[in-house]
Amino acid sequence: MAPYSPPSGGRAGKLRLDFNENTVGCSPKVIECVQKYLTADHLTIYPEYQDARRDLGAFFGISPEEFTITNGTDEAIQLLINTFVDDGDDVLLLKPSYAMYRFYAEVAGASVREVEYAGDLSFPVADFLEAMRPETRAILIANPNNPTGSAIGLDQIELILETAPDAAVLIDEAYFEFYGVTALRWIRKYKNLFVSRTFSKVYGMAAMRCGCLFTCAENAQWIRKAQSPYSVNMLAVIAARAGVQDREHIAQYVGEVLAARELAYVGFERLGIRYFPSQANFVLFYAGDRAIPIRDALRERGVLVRDRSYEIPGCVRVTIGTRGQVERFLAELESLWKG
Repeated sequence: MAPYSPPSGGRAGKLRLDFNENTVGCSPKVIECVQKYLTADHLTIYPEYQDARRDLGAFFGISPEEFTITNGTDEAIQLLINTFVDDGDDVLLLKPSYAMYRFYAEVAGASVREVEYAGDLSFPVADFLEAMRPETRAILIANPNNPTGSAIGLDQIELILETAPDAAVLIDEAYFEFYGVTALRWIRKYKNLFVSRTFSKVYGMAAMRCGCLFTCAENAQWIRKAQSPYSVNMLAVIAARAGVQDREHIAQYVGEVLAARELAYVGFERLGIRYFPSQANFVLFYAGDRAIPIRDALRERGVLVRDRSYEIPGCVRVTIGTRGQVERFLAELESLWKG
């Protein structure tokens, strides 16, 4: 298997529009709560999750028995694979999509198959349904998808769940807040449904590594058997509990990103650059054979974007932050594009 080596070095002091992170920071309430917890006495105690499961469950409208707190979405993917997929089992993915789906499936020795997105990067519903097999044990879907930004609706999700009743179907909702469509309400209706959320994106806590994996109570019991009892550090749990309490901070940031995304569209159209409309906090645009040179030149000017031409020829992905940040990106891009 190929190693996954994200280009994450040397990012300090630059405009970080490359990893889809929150570009303004977490809620001040998160910092306040973490600072209160940072005492010698607190740090000697192994993590306890009961109160966090109660508070987070209440926020998401889910009982504490219907989810587990995870070390980022990555552990959620790993737990699903380790619990329900054996060596040689069939796992169905989309291409391109989040690299960790294939990573953990390959580590488990699964037989991985991928269905490619359509040319316009819309979800290939017919091809995906046709690719499902009775022996398929796991189906992993990001909604909205990374790096395409495209999304699927609840009717398509329901069709997948009903077509593959014996497969563990993960709907990864890492970018839910920017899209607003969720399958979370169906975890009791469909016993093969799993939904993941992360605190690394809109909540601005990527460094803390915290997420949640939701499913019916019976599945959650199986999942917890495969999970280390202390896989999530207590600072991350404290931060997550505080983060969900500041709904106003999140709503303001989401509103700013959605406005900035429209600003990015206008900028791309003005420059005559093809782009793909997105339901997330990033936009994929087409730079052709200039994709890598554009990325490198922007980096020299202090603006980081992500080359995706190795998956989608000629394409670059830019994270959408504030309107001011998007304006800076567009100004630098324009000088390079016309230069």
